[in-house]
Amino acid sequence: MTLVYPETRTQDIRIALQERREELDAEYTAAVAESTLAGVVDSGDDVADLGTKAFNREQEFALAQSLRTRLDQVVRALERLDAGHYGTCETCAGEIPVARLAAFPSVTLCVSCKSRSESRY
Repeated sequence: MTLVYPETRTQDIRIALQERREELDAEYTAAVAESTLAGVVDSGDDVADLGTKAFNREQEFALAQSLRTRLDQVVRALERLDAGHYGTCETCAGEIPVARLAAFPSVTLCVSCKSRSESRY
């Protein structure tokens, strides 16, 4: 089942997703730049400094990965919108509730399928 949104609603969704993509892209670029700086080793660093820098590098890497994942989700939501599949679950093809889409515009799974996918880990 494919949901059909009025054209104005589709444009509103597209604009919101595009704005979110730009925000996440800027955050991701900044996080990658920051992680590059966090790894610089000075010749005067002692073991504690090296440990702190390694910890900071791992934190920055995790942040960048999280941002990249969210950015990919927004891009996939835009692709689904273009293909006319926005608002349907990728797994069961059921309708994703409008309230869920309003809260998380880039979701691609209904609550049931998302719960099942998370319980596997």
